[in-house]
Amino acid sequence: MPKIIECVPNFSEGRDQDVVKRIAAPFSGRPGVKLLDVQTDGDHNRMVVTAIGAPDPMKQAVIEAMAEAIARIDMTCHQGQHPRMGAVDVVPFIPVQEITMPEAVELSRQVAAEAAARFELPVFLYERSASAPHRANLAAVRKGQFEGMAEKLKAPQWQPDYGPAKVHPTAGVTAVGARAPLVAFNVNLGTDRADIADAIAKTVRHIGGGLRYCKAMGVTLQERNQVQVSMNMTDFSQSALYQALELIRIEARRFGVPVVGSEVVGLVPMQALIDCAAHYLGLENFTMAQVLESHLL
Repeated sequence: MPKIIECVPNFSEGRDQDVVKRIAAPFSGRPGVKLLDVQTDGDHNRMVVTAIGAPDPMKQAVIEAMAEAIARIDMTCHQGQHPRMGAVDVVPFIPVQEITMPEAVELSRQVAAEAAARFELPVFLYERSASAPHRANLAAVRKGQFEGMAEKLKAPQWQPDYGPAKVHPTAGVTAVGARAPLVAFNVNLGTDRADIADAIAKTVRHIGGGLRYCKAMGVTLQERNQVQVSMNMTDFSQSALYQALELIRIEARRFGVPVVGSEVVGLVPMQALIDCAAHYLGLENFTMAQVLESHLL
């Protein structure tokens, strides 16, 4: 079987569709790479690309997409609900087939080194690629966001792994790393009160005493006049999507607020949805082998 790696780069543009198309283009029509999904969000002002492919073609696609983003996104003018520190905010690599995590880490380091040299861009390694324990958590790396990065990079403990120890004037800072699969899962609330979303997010996320493999924050959806609990489920097999949803429902009742919907950003492993179906339907001993489509692949 061929080596397959997944890459899910996040770029700080979710409104200008011409820019979105230009950034996504390097992943299309390239031998050895398949573009699976492009999602944009105007409130977050962010786009998420999902692609799979062989390591070398994927590396070139990522570098070309980074070049497009850096040429077209000016972080000094960027506004959005999602935390961000750069035009190319984060580039994660996920092993899929015949690739080990150490190999994914090596690929992430190659991309980080080339991008830093080519674009004069400060780059941090994070997650499994992190050069120090305090850099593993993306939230810690990104803390301060674009506006605070110039001061942050002056600290000895926050010198970038690659590139200059100063913020790129328009592209900011980028994080590159290898990680296990995660699910970006958001739950919408029937209110416009940001303080309620923030309070619920603090309760649900691990750092606040909630689910072990859940990162969460409150987000305002201005176009919908609603707020959202935006989550990254970093290990859905240990902290399931349905657990996050039910915990949010419990907390929302305290504020007299309904849950009005949810969404998955990007692609999701089928097992994560099967776990939800088994829970809500009360299925006993249900497995992937009972899903018709799994036998058609």
